[in-house]
Amino acid sequence: MYLQGTPTDLGFHMPAEWESHKQCWMGWPERTDNWRDGAVHAQSVFARTASAIARFEPVTVCCSSAQWENARSQLPEHIRVVEISMNDSWFRDTGPTFVVRRNPSTSGNAEYKIAGIDWNFNSWGGLEDGCYSDWSLDMFVAKKILEIEKIPRFSHSMVLEGGSIHVDGEGTCLTTEECLLNKNRNPHLSKNQIEDQLKAYLGVRKVIWLPRGLYGDDDTNGHIDNICCFVRPGVVLLSWTDDETDPQYARSVEAYSFLSSVTDAKGRNFEIIKIHIPGPLYMTEKEAGGVFQFDEAKPRLQGTRLAASYVNFYIANGAIIAPQFGDKKWDDEAVRVLSKAFPDHEVVGIEGSREIVLAGGNIHCITQQQPAI
Repeated sequence: MYLQGTPTDLGFHMPAEWESHKQCWMGWPERTDNWRDGAVHAQSVFARTASAIARFEPVTVCCSSAQWENARSQLPEHIRVVEISMNDSWFRDTGPTFVVRRNPSTSGNAEYKIAGIDWNFNSWGGLEDGCYSDWSLDMFVAKKILEIEKIPRFSHSMVLEGGSIHVDGEGTCLTTEECLLNKNRNPHLSKNQIEDQLKAYLGVRKVIWLPRGLYGDDDTNGHIDNICCFVRPGVVLLSWTDDETDPQYARSVEAYSFLSSVTDAKGRNFEIIKIHIPGPLYMTEKEAGGVFQFDEAKPRLQGTRLAASYVNFYIANGAIIAPQFGDKKWDDEAVRVLSKAFPDHEVVGIEGSREIVLAGGNIHCITQQQPAI
């Protein structure tokens, strides 16, 4: 069902990720021009990630018809596997953004307590800058998920990926100018116009615009979910490095200074928790050699710095599903920081998360929470 009007007009808002989930949605990787060695390594990590999340909440994994039997064989029986066509498996960006209405009024469509926003998608930049040249299947992922769940849909023509926004559930949204103001997304919209749409569709009152995202996050043009996220209202985690020679240092200091100068929608100053990035990490010759380099997708080149960040985790019901990159010092430090930041959650590290970042994202990027109502 298609809903008329905006979510805010009808009393909906996007809840924080730590609020209760009904389930988690994931895709299944297979394209050989993005995932190395026929995606076999990535599929193993996706399966481990899905299994870890399924300890805490139901999981649905979507895959193509060609991959259904393979996915079903690698995933535990209690994880639902459904067939959905897609160009790639980044469900944070192609899946719906769910919004909820906790206190339905007596106005039209009052019976609906949850809906999904079906944003426009252009492969993170369109034909010139995007990650692949055909995203026609991804355009229907959100709609199909909502059809499966019989959840009404808000449609929006604005290009926006779920990884470019993060909310506290109390009226504040985090994003980056580097991404949302990039001319390869919505060149016809001004900053104020984009902000107005975020307020109208996410139910937020204040948008915090960090200048830039993580260094090297060229695939997404600086998604917020690689550099900064909410821990709880008034508290954020920020990707950090102490190495002043690292190009990330200036970005982290810039973001820290900016966050220190603003307040959230309720007027609170931000508590900023630093979480150190790994590495730096770079794509090896072997890793790059395992990717089939076709014209349809962005090339994966030896020596490319990986956009690896511990901020790119998933908040499940009672757990933090966190990336682990094989850098023991910073992997262990990330678990320590996350455990302290989320004392009521079990931190579950996913070994081998490097396989995901090789293709341009990480655990938050491959997951999409469906709120419980």
